[in-house]
Formats: sequence, C-alpha cells, structure tokens
Amino acid sequence: MKVILLDNIKGVGKKDEIINASDGYARNFLFPKKLAVEANNENLNKLKAKKQSEQYRKDVDKANAQEIAKKLNDTTLSIKVKAGENGKIFGGVTAKEIAEELNKQYKIDIDKKKIVLNENIKNIGSFDINIKLYEGVVGVLKVKTVTE
Repeated sequence: MKVILLDNIKGVGKKDEIINASDGYARNFLFPKKLAVEANNENLNKLKAKKQSEQYRKDVDKANAQEIAKKLNDTTLSIKVKAGENGKIFGGVTAKEIAEELNKQYKIDIDKKKIVLNENIKNIGSFDINIKLYEGVVGVLKVKTVTE
C-alpha cells in the first residue's frame, strides 16, 4: 500500500515522502497514530500543492536576500569608536554593533548571527565583511571605523 508520511519515522522515511508499506503496518500502526495517510489522488494533490507553495516561498525569500545583498554591496557603514593613539580600538566592534548601526543608519534589518566576523574589529580602518543572507546568497558590507 502506498502511503504519504506525515512525520519523520526512523527506519521508514521522512516527512512528505511516499513509501510502500505493508497493509497491516499501515492500517494498524501508521494510520491510527496519524503518522501517514493513504496516497490517493486527493492526498497526492495536497502534497503537490504544499511542495509548490514551499518552493514559491523559498524563491521569494531568495529574491529578497539578493535584493538586500545588492544594497549591502553598495553601502559603506561608518562606525564611530574610541581608540588609542596607535589606532587600537577600546573593546572592538562586534557583529551586534554592526547590525544595530546598519539598522540605524540605513534601515536594513539583519540578524547579528548572519554577520560573519572571524574576530571583533580592533583597529581603525576599512574592512569588508561577509553577511550570509540566504543559502548561496552572500552580501559584502564595507565597514569603516573612525574615531569620535
């Protein structure tokens, strides 16, 4: 009997996967526990519509991420910091500070976890910072640190 899984089942399959299960296993275990539904025309059409809507949402999210990446590539973010005589910054500039300044100056809201910093910025100057916006979409932001 062909069934559509409604949940991940270890050793059987993943959610929204169509599998062949024995009649007894499907009727006595999968259906009563609402882990699967029969793969009839109605349920197959629902599954197809669900996958299409997920794909559409992913395409829209990726297009939005590419648009934001284009804005970031043309943006230079200036952050005022306190520094010593030799150009060393007191404390350093973190991903959180970059995200807050980007939102404040350019109204671009980015999660600090998406900003890729190997370590905090500790010197005065210009830096190119990668921002992972979506799967396969990376924006490059120019950050310039200046003294107050």
